Amino acid sequence: MTMEAPTRLDQDEQYLQWTPVFAGAIGGAALSFILLTFAVTIGLGVSSASPTWRDASAALAILSGIYLILQAIVSFGFGGYIAGRARRSYGTGQAQDVENRDGLHGLSAWALAVLLGAALAAVIGASALNRSSPVNSSANTSAAEPLLSYELDKLFRSARRPQNVDLSSERAEAGRILMTSSSHSGVSNDDKSYLVQQVAAATGQSAADSERRVDAAIANSKAAIARSRRSTIIMAFSLAAATLLGAVAAWAGACAGGRHRDGAPLPEWMAHANEFERRRIMFK
Repeated sequence: MTMEAPTRLDQDEQYLQWTPVFAGAIGGAALSFILLTFAVTIGLGVSSASPTWRDASAALAILSGIYLILQAIVSFGFGGYIAGRARRSYGTGQAQDVENRDGLHGLSAWALAVLLGAALAAVIGASALNRSSPVNSSANTSAAEPLLSYELDKLFRSARRPQNVDLSSERAEAGRILMTSSSHSGVSNDDKSYLVQQVAAATGQSAADSERRVDAAIANSKAAIARSRRSTIIMAFSLAAATLLGAVAAWAGACAGGRHRDGAPLPEWMAHANEFERRRIMFK
């Protein structure tokens, strides 16, 4: 009889409780979705292939990355607080062990929220890709079409063009040629001459005018690819920093939630940032 009570106690005290973890993950993911939707609405997207973003400066891209990091800290900290606050306390163990358990629940909520966000982004991306790539036109499109669509429009623009003329094959081939403008060697002379012939045949312009148009398209394509590459690098660093700092925020938020749950005072650095804590101390 004396051996059953400790065994039953150890079985009841689960080190990881999944209900607070799921609650924290859902709460953090919901807040992150709200903040990201607000950012996209006001134009703080990190990268875009839209022509309206062609003149976006590097400062705006960096500002978007900073916002991504800040929203991750707030969202994951909120989710971690829910996980730590909702965790059931058994009243046993040292303070360090209790804090470690709370922090583990915050990290678990952070990991689950990251997986939920990645799965949702994959589903949305796959759906958008399927809608934008019909089966009947997949053979005449290339990866350059979304990024260099404006350059391709200017390249094959003509004042007089017969009706029902399909230039999808020419546009796709020209897009693949223009994508090589960002390489070390750039567009080769053979590709440039071939592109000049295609533009002259499609638009009816002279060889000299077609060559000037091709030169402008190559320069603009190189600049557009550089901007897209810059935005991609900023997005990669911002996502990595936001995810890692979100883990730290989730741990700290879970520890703060555990202290509120147990009625323990917050750490000094948290107490100074907590308005309710300052008011409580003021009225003592």
